[in-house]
Amino acid sequence: MDFLNSILAFNLTDLPYVIIVLLIAFTVHEFAHAYVAYRFGDPTAKNQGRLTLNPKEHLDPVGTLLLLIFGFGWARPVPVNRYNFKNPRLAGILVSFAGPLSNLLIAIVGYIIFFLMLSSGAAGSWTEYVFTFINFLVYINILLFVFNLLPIPPLDGYRIIEDLMPVGIRAQMTQYEQYGMLIFLILVLTPLGDYTIDPIFRTLIPGIQDFLSHIFYSLFM
Repeated sequence: MDFLNSILAFNLTDLPYVIIVLLIAFTVHEFAHAYVAYRFGDPTAKNQGRLTLNPKEHLDPVGTLLLLIFGFGWARPVPVNRYNFKNPRLAGILVSFAGPLSNLLIAIVGYIIFFLMLSSGAAGSWTEYVFTFINFLVYINILLFVFNLLPIPPLDGYRIIEDLMPVGIRAQMTQYEQYGMLIFLILVLTPLGDYTIDPIFRTLIPGIQDFLSHIFYSLFM
C-alpha cells in the first residue's frame, strides 16, 4: 500500500473518486470533440463509434495510467477529417476547443451543485464521500481544461494555434508535430516540468478555482 501511494499522483483512498471523475471527464471531453465535428459535417468519429458517452470507447490505457501516476494524461484522440468541413479553420478551432470547454463546464456544474446545497442548508447532511467527489470533479476538470489548452502537440491548444496560423506557417508546424509527444513526455517526466508546465498549473488552476468560487458564492450566498 505504501509503495502504491508513493508512485501514484493521488492517495489510494482517493483513487475511487479519481477513477470515476476521469471516466466522466475523458468521456465527455472526447464526446464533445466528436459531437461538434459531426455538427460541422464530419461523420468520421460517428462512423467509428466515438459519438457516444460510453467510456470504453474513449479511454486510453497509457494516458489514464500516466494521469494516475503523474497527474498528466490523455484519452483516445477523436478522428477528424478536416476535408468534410465547409470552413476547415473555423470548424477545426471549434472542434479542438470543444473538449477543454466541456471539462470547464463539468467543473462549473460541480460548483453549482455545491453552492446550491450550501445555500439550501443541505450541505450539513452531506457525507464526506459526496464532498470529496465534488472536490475532485471540480479540480480534475479544471486541470484538464488548462492542460489540454497547452500549445504542445498533440494537445488541443496546439491544434487551435495551428488553425489560427497562415497556411505557410501551418505547413511548417506540421513538420515538427512528430516530435510533439517526445517534447510532452520530456516536460512531464523530467525536472524541466518544474520550470515550464508546473508554474502554469500552480498559477492557473487555483486562479480559475478562486474566480469561479467568487462568482457562485456571490450568486447563491
